Amino acid sequence: MEYLIGIQGPDYVLVASDRVAASNIVQMKDDHDKMFKMSEKILLLCVGEAGDTVQFAEYIQKNVQLYKMRNGYELSPTAAANFTRRNLADYLRSRTPYHVNLLLAGYDEHEGPALYYMDYLAALAKAPFAAHGYGAFLTLSILDRYYTPTISREKAVELLRKCLEEESSAREDYGNGSGGCCPVLISPETLHPESANLQCSNH
Repeated sequence: MEYLIGIQGPDYVLVASDRVAASNIVQMKDDHDKMFKMSEKILLLCVGEAGDTVQFAEYIQKNVQLYKMRNGYELSPTAAANFTRRNLADYLRSRTPYHVNLLLAGYDEHEGPALYYMDYLAALAKAPFAAHGYGAFLTLSILDRYYTPTISREKAVELLRKCLEEESSAREDYGNGSGGCCPVLISPETLHPESANLQCSNH
């Protein structure tokens, strides 16, 4: 049960992912990092086929960094999202498509916070909140009920906690460990882990 979630606030984006790498019902490891830092204030979260996620995410990550080296400035979250979407669409039409689902979160001084939802068919949408994986089926209704565009950081953390608790209880029912969750806050300051007692318990 892979799980990605993102919540956009007035001046920040709060994202989290599980840390399990599984093959069918077998849990291979519980410390798998599904977040890829693209720049100082842009984060790419990726789930899908095991090999595809790492190869595609690192390919995008290195190209975004190469763009900064060549041009002297970083891509905005919107530009990075469109670059990612174009590459995923091109590979979809090749003999080597990538089966990955993505969330791209970032903050820009001019555009403000941004959260983008992208699926394996290269459909891209800017969203106030988003989720991928089986956990999305359980938590999108919670996000729809409690989310507001002006949600404070404290309430966003509480909302994220509600979603993680719901997803964690489903893991208990299926006997699938969570490996813990990794929440990160993207704000005007910088990327930093949100230490608000959001660590999922291992089952």
